[in-house]
Amino acid sequence: MKITFPHMGNLYIALKAIFEELGVGVIPPPKCNKRTLELGTRYSPELMCMPFKITVGNYIESIENGADTLFMWGGCDVCRIGFYNTLQKDILKDLGYDIQMICVEPFESIQQIKNFLKKLKMVSGENNYLKFLTIFIKGIKLLNQVDEFEDLVNKIRPRQIIKGEVDKLYTKFEGEIKNVKGYKETLNIIKQNKEKLKKIEIDNNKDVLKIGIVGEIYTVVEPFINLELIKKLGDMGVEVHRSVTSSEFINEQIDFVPFIHSSKKEVHRAASPYLDTEVGGHARNTIGNTVLYSEKNFDGVIHLLPLTCMPEIVAQSILFTVEKEKNIPILKLVLDEMTGEAGYLTRIEAFVDLLKRRRESIFNEKMLSRS
Repeated sequence: MKITFPHMGNLYIALKAIFEELGVGVIPPPKCNKRTLELGTRYSPELMCMPFKITVGNYIESIENGADTLFMWGGCDVCRIGFYNTLQKDILKDLGYDIQMICVEPFESIQQIKNFLKKLKMVSGENNYLKFLTIFIKGIKLLNQVDEFEDLVNKIRPRQIIKGEVDKLYTKFEGEIKNVKGYKETLNIIKQNKEKLKKIEIDNNKDVLKIGIVGEIYTVVEPFINLELIKKLGDMGVEVHRSVTSSEFINEQIDFVPFIHSSKKEVHRAASPYLDTEVGGHARNTIGNTVLYSEKNFDGVIHLLPLTCMPEIVAQSILFTVEKEKNIPILKLVLDEMTGEAGYLTRIEAFVDLLKRRRESIFNEKMLSRS
């Protein structure tokens, strides 16, 4: 058995280590690229969202590299991601690929975690459920560690003295991750690079803008889909905070477990005046986190959504009100395979320029009121 899974930001790092701990052969999906999107677009229904098309492309490229088993999540959410696996299996079958697909339901109870562990048993042939649980916990820890590393990257990049130093370290980190195996080696690489990152010389007095990124999880955490938005903003001297990450997504699913903590309650509280029920996907998180960013005095928010994503379209209609009431500028970026990088970059630069002028204006008003 050679297993693979979708490429969604750094989620692959934890999944690769988990399956290696189980003794399963792993074919990590190639990093998302132009060919990935072209393949996915060619074989997917036209009106499906970009994350669906990207995952189809991930699977085809992984199968070409020798994968015969696909790991994917499912469910009954209003968001179409819960039904990706059903349609994707049919697409791959029509293309003549003889594969097995293992679908995992959302973690909403201890029983569903048990069901997940049973599927790990099916993959590995191992019968020790304690070992499965231990590996599952290790996977959660890896996810948290890698997202902490990403957050540190986003904090240091706009403040680095030597431009490009963070990206050079990050590229090396990605190469090292490919060459390690299992939990311990992977964790060591993350920790080592976190320490190297802390040693990069920065300007602590630099006055940087702070922008929060909200929206559908794939568009927020996968750099290829958002055209390296977070890196581009960092290079412009902006500190970026992602409202949704792979670790937070999993923690929200299993926060009924005593030792797991998530920000779900705080986010839902913040969203409740505008949206107090689930409408699918990350729409409620989008509203709640935008409110929280305004309360934390962020300079602005960028809302990312795939074309045709209904939950985020609902959220966008509400964000107009949030923007006015909370007095926080919001830029909407709709992403699909036709998105042009030049126009996209122009809009980002204009938004950052607006935020800089706005901050200067607020500062001048304060100074005048004191005099």
